[in-house]
Amino acid sequence: MRILGLDLGSRTCGVSVSDALGMIARAYKTVRFEEEDYDSALEQIVEIINELQIHKAVLGLPKHMNGDIGIRGEISIAFKESLEQLGIEVILWDERLTTVAAEKILIAADVSRKKRKKVIDQMAAVQILQSYLDSQN
Repeated sequence: MRILGLDLGSRTCGVSVSDALGMIARAYKTVRFEEEDYDSALEQIVEIINELQIHKAVLGLPKHMNGDIGIRGEISIAFKESLEQLGIEVILWDERLTTVAAEKILIAADVSRKKRKKVIDQMAAVQILQSYLDSQN
């Protein structure tokens, strides 16, 4: 059973997916939507969920460095609740520094700035999902 990883932003949502054994996360795609149009984001994510027959998702929960949950975190919690109403199990996962880690990986791989911008959300979603998968194995 594959698991979806999600890194929700204000205009994009990075999507990753695990292998069938739930051991390795890989980049899948970046969902783009109008700023703050989370209904559109939800529709596109639901299409992916149906296409890949997903029953569980790991959604990044942005927190401040002191652990507080701000507006972005509240948006993620609301997004989680919307997915759960559709019958998807959603785990919120602390995403602090995942984008930074993804950026470092892409720089180390000598990916150009232009290409990094296109895939950074997917790579952050991979970081979120892989850290969850590692915690389970």
